[in-house]
Amino acid sequence: MRSIRLVLCLILLVVLASTAAAQKPLKIYISADMEGVAGAVTSEQLGPDGFEYERFREFMTAEVNAAIDAAREAGATEILVSDSHGNGQNLLLEELPDDVMVVRSWPRPLMMMEGIDPSFDAAIFIGYHTSTTNPRGVRAHTMSSANLTAVRLNGIPMPEAGLNAAIAGHFRVPVIMISGDDAIVDEARALLGPIEGAVVKRAISFHSARTLTPEAARTVIREKVKAAIGRLGDFKPYRLTTPITLEVSLKHYRPVELLGYLPMVERVDSHTIRFVGRDMVEVAKFLEFMLSYDVSEQP
Repeated sequence: MRSIRLVLCLILLVVLASTAAAQKPLKIYISADMEGVAGAVTSEQLGPDGFEYERFREFMTAEVNAAIDAAREAGATEILVSDSHGNGQNLLLEELPDDVMVVRSWPRPLMMMEGIDPSFDAAIFIGYHTSTTNPRGVRAHTMSSANLTAVRLNGIPMPEAGLNAAIAGHFRVPVIMISGDDAIVDEARALLGPIEGAVVKRAISFHSARTLTPEAARTVIREKVKAAIGRLGDFKPYRLTTPITLEVSLKHYRPVELLGYLPMVERVDSHTIRFVGRDMVEVAKFLEFMLSYDVSEQP
């Protein structure tokens, strides 16, 4: 009789442990850009003035939904999405699940990672592109294709994926998956390690790619999100040694000269400034200020 009771107790403990594990919260952060969406190659898809922009808002939203659906199937219980392209108002809100929260528009202290905090288990990047210093990749740039020619953290050239992974890393959140062209998947893995990568197109040039169709791209994204969450324990946060040195090179002289007037900014040369931040939050706030401030801003 005692042995039967012992067996029953062990079975009960196993059941309770399994139930607790199944109910454990799993929070996923999704940062979504647009240049890396399947089919996107020029400004005609990427901004309100482009003749294909409205269609590509739908494609971007659908790729994010593919990531959300796959994350849910893999056990995600809470998801926050950052609309991180252009004006930050691209995703079609009515097509997203009702229980998903969305970060929109600018400015934001943590830029493309606004809302990330230590409670998240992982971050996923959808629709990303290569850095401004990378000779490969569709629409390669970092933060501003119009103004910046290089962004470095502690001397390391950064794509937006690197900047954003460092912000996530500040909160000890690992990046586990990225989608975009083959060039950004290669660049992100070289920087962050063997994260899952959904290649939805292959770069031919800055404005040309061999691309999957939207539905085929969503299938790949679903597969890679599930694979990433399935091996969640394999990933480590991308953390930089502090204090963090940010160097930014700009195309034009005047903003570099004016930024050099600030006591916390060093003008390195005619096109480059240097800022040293205590951590990635401070660096992110400085970058957002630098790229967004305009004395004529209203209200």
